[in-house]
This record gives sequence, structure tokens and C-alpha cells, in this order.
Amino acid sequence: MFDPVEKLKEFIRHPSVSADSRFRGGMSGAQEFVSSLLGGMGFVVEVVPTALHPIILATRGGETSWPHVVIYGHYDVQPADPLNLWTTPAFEPEIRGNRIYGRGAADNKGPLMTNITAVARLLEANPKLPLRITFLVEGEEEMGSPSFPKFLEAYRERLSTADFVYLSDTALPNEQQVVLTCGLRGLALFDVQVTGAKGDLHSGLHGGVLLNPIQALAEIIATLHTPDGRVNVPGFYDAVLDVHPWERDELKKLGADEKSYAEFLGIDTFYTTPGFSPFEALRFQPTLEFNGIGGGYQGEGTKTVIPSKAFAKISCRLVPNQEPDKIKKLVMDTIRARAPKGVKVEFVDQHKGDPYVVVPPGRSNTPANQSPVLARAFRAADAAVTEIWGRAPLYLREGGSVPIIADIKRVIGLDSVMFGLFLPEDNLHAPNESFNLDVMKKGIETTQRMLAMLAAGK
Repeated sequence: MFDPVEKLKEFIRHPSVSADSRFRGGMSGAQEFVSSLLGGMGFVVEVVPTALHPIILATRGGETSWPHVVIYGHYDVQPADPLNLWTTPAFEPEIRGNRIYGRGAADNKGPLMTNITAVARLLEANPKLPLRITFLVEGEEEMGSPSFPKFLEAYRERLSTADFVYLSDTALPNEQQVVLTCGLRGLALFDVQVTGAKGDLHSGLHGGVLLNPIQALAEIIATLHTPDGRVNVPGFYDAVLDVHPWERDELKKLGADEKSYAEFLGIDTFYTTPGFSPFEALRFQPTLEFNGIGGGYQGEGTKTVIPSKAFAKISCRLVPNQEPDKIKKLVMDTIRARAPKGVKVEFVDQHKGDPYVVVPPGRSNTPANQSPVLARAFRAADAAVTEIWGRAPLYLREGGSVPIIADIKRVIGLDSVMFGLFLPEDNLHAPNESFNLDVMKKGIETTQRMLAMLAAGK
């Protein structure tokens, strides 16, 4: 049996940045590492080519009467920039205390290695385990999974024999409390570009005779929220569903403290939708955010120009029942209607993702036709978490997005059990990313126990 921490070190050393072609070698290395590891465990490994980065499909077959779980993960990571803010090199893993540091340690190499190790130990102890397992590991999650929908369509029939998806690409609120995530927000992203004159102009020779695109852009985006924090776009909230009481009750069990959260964020005041606490707003409400803005001279000192163009990058996080394309149209139409005369407004469409929600068994809104194997998986996960972590899991929606989960539901019809493993202090997507090795150890034991109970019919 391999040492999971040493394997994780090896995995991190592959600089698998999917969005940057300079890291093609690191992408190939990470893909080959995962494929070889799963092949050595007895899985039949297929490396599915895509237009960008291959998808790994590794299967362990068996009787059709056995439960069938798809375990999802991704081998690509975010860029490590800014490199000067790392204490140690991003792709040279180092253990300090109970943490392993390196890009991808928590997102998603550590959690994926946790689940691979759990399966390896389970099969080593019981080679005849009555459980069909498929590992589905992609290499484009950090760039919006552009190849994934086409892959799902091509492999629809093969994957539809599964009962549910299991993944660990969601969060824990702290080291003691497990969350089985039951909802993810969707995404709608685009850029807005505002153009004035045909080129940059001297602000002394021409200032005062035309509308500055930066001013026009600022005026437009300032209208997109009301002073109390609501998104000021007609129809934006029309499809938002009411939150079920059990979800609010579950969130109260978290016992989260607003003062501590504000200190963690480094802010003095929250800016939330009226009627929602910050913890509720994160999970139950949609957003419209500005992720970047620019125009004109950005260098040191001054350059007195009226820029020809200005831009803003906009993202909307969406909750169940909101459709990304409809929301994009609503926001774009609003921006066009509010654009002042004298400038031209254009949009650059970016990627999108549907929101996703799954309801655990025994709730007021649990679907009557819920898969019995999915219900068993939730109960097994609950029991395994309670046994190993010493307290029951919470069932909460998460503010982040994993768009492929909604794609899997839409194309294949499979729901997901999402066992969170990364912590707020893990610094996902930031310098000095790390993964808690104590969480990893308990995560391995939990997944191993959960899958064993599922195979046993419990």
C-alpha cells in the first residue's frame, strides 16, 4: 500500500496549470501520474482525448446488481502567481506542522488523493468488494471545463449505469465539523466594454467636449445595486425559490459568529441582501459582482489621456431555478438601457454554469422518486462522518460553484454526494495554498467506511 502523503507530494510536483500552454508538460505529467496510480490499483484506465486536456476514466466493473459510484476529481490547478508571495516554491511541496504546502494541495490534488487512497485501502482489504467504481478525473476544471459537456454526451450511456457521483471539491467550515454539501451556486460571466472616441485623446486638448468611457462605465455599474445591497436589475430575483425551513435550521447548527467572520475577512460592515444574515446570503442568495475594471493609463506616475475604452468584468452567482443565459440577458439589457449617450457598449461572453441542489433523504422537499442507492449513500456518509469525526455532518448549500456537477445532473441524471475537505485557511487559488493532513487522514477513513457500508447494503 502506498503512502498517501508521499504520493500527494509527487502529484503536487507536476505543475498542472490548465489555462497556460507553458505548463503543457506539467499537465501531461499529472495526468500520467493519476492514470498510473489507478492502473496499479487494478482499474481499467482510459485516457479520453479532448480539444485541450484529456479526461481520465478508470473503471472497476462487477455485477450489475452492485451499487455503482462515480468518484470525480480534477488534476489541473490554478496559476501560482504572484510567485514572490510564496514562502516556498509553489510546486515544491513542503510539510510544515500538520499542513502540506503547494499549489493544488487543497484544490483538488489533496482531496482527490484522499479518495483514491480510501478506495485503494478498501480494495486491498476486500478485493471482492461488491461495488462498482468509476473514477472520472478531468484536467480543465480550473478553466471552466470547456471539454466536459461534449465528453458527457459521448459517454452518456456508459455513465448512466451509475447510481450517484461522489466528490470532495467543497469546503469544511472548520477542522471539527464536516459538511455534506447539498447545493452549489451557478455562474454567469461576461465582460462589458465601453468605447468613446476612436483612440486615446490628450485630456487638455480634448477634455470637456466628450464623455469619458471610464466615467460612463462607472455610472453604469453604479446603478446595478441598490444602497441596501440588492441587485438592481429588473427580473433578477423572479426565479429565486424560497428557502426551506430545514435549511435555515441546519445553518443555525453551524453556530457561526458574525464578528469572527468579519475579522477573518478584514471588514467592519457586512453588505448583504435585506432579510439574510451573511451566512444565509452566501448560500441562499444570488449575486452580481465586479471582478475587474480597467481603462486608461495604469502605470507609475501620470499620463493625461482620455481613454478610448474602459471595461469591467462581471460575474453573477446564481441559486437554484435561475438560468445563466436568462440572467446574462437581463443584466446586459439593463446595461444597454442605462448607458449614456456618447459611448458604445459591447459585451464579451464568458463561461457559465447552472446552479445545483440535491436534497438528502427524509427532508420536507426530498423528491419522491429519489434513487434508493443515493439515499443509502447519504445515510452511509452520515454514519461514517459521525463515527470518525465524533459529530454528525451538517447539510448546507455552498456559495461556490462546481458547474460540472449540474452538467452531470442535466445530461446523465445523476445526483452527487459532496464530502467537503478543504478549509477556509487553506488559501485556495492564493499564494501559500496548503492542505490539512489531519483532515486528510480522517477523510481517508471516512470515505473508506462510507463505501464499505454502501457495498454492504447499509
